[in-house]
Amino acid sequence: MKLAVIGKDVSASRSPAMHTFLLSKMGQTCSYEAVSIPPERFAAEAPALFSRFDAFNVTIPFKGEIMPHLARICGDAEVFGAVNTVDARTRTGYNTDGQGFMLMLENAGVQVAGTRVVVLGAGGAGRSCIYKLAEAGAHVFVYERSAERLASVARELGNFTPLGTVLPETYDVIFNCTGIGMHDTVGKTPSVRTPRGELPVGEELLRLCGTAVDLIYEPRQSEFLRIAASLGKKTINGDAMLFYQAYYSDCIYLNRTPSADEAKAFYRQYSGGNV
Repeated sequence: MKLAVIGKDVSASRSPAMHTFLLSKMGQTCSYEAVSIPPERFAAEAPALFSRFDAFNVTIPFKGEIMPHLARICGDAEVFGAVNTVDARTRTGYNTDGQGFMLMLENAGVQVAGTRVVVLGAGGAGRSCIYKLAEAGAHVFVYERSAERLASVARELGNFTPLGTVLPETYDVIFNCTGIGMHDTVGKTPSVRTPRGELPVGEELLRLCGTAVDLIYEPRQSEFLRIAASLGKKTINGDAMLFYQAYYSDCIYLNRTPSADEAKAFYRQYSGGNV
């Protein structure tokens, strides 16, 4: 199979190694390219992708821009208004981010049905997490710095309680779906500066949670997770989510029935047993 990841700058993407590993485990050989396209060139270059590749993954900032080039959009991609997986042979778009997110929680032993959870950030990642958490039966509270974005997501999803501010209340799980801690930029939530880095929220709230989940996967332990771990909390980073969304993509490419146990076993092998 001829595959690729498409994005603005995917020169350092982990997708080629990850998908090559997964597909080899599934008995399929492939070539997997990392294709960077300037945003102003995407509309002109997108049509050629369908003849150049059998399938491809899409990342920032083209998850929405690819949609007009597709013949069909399936499942979560319709709800999220974003596509991360494309079968070029049928021009069909999918989104496996939410599935990868939920499998990460399942394989980490985190049950969310009936729990109180707070999601920090209602951007692309936060949006998919909000939807899947509510769908799984969690009571979801969401803080987003942009009141306009929060109101827009609330109108579209309508399955969570929007928060005007983040108060120190008890939650079973707190999810950081912002970029705070990954880059030297301000994310979409309140942030707290510490000697070791920036946090999306302060220690006061982390102390009251049971589990802290950070979708950041580099560094492996963000300051958010370090503080939570120092308080004795269960911590999860986004590395497994990245792997599992790739796993679901490859199952789509091969028309293969996904298995949580298989995905977990593959991830353990890929990570050298460090999970």
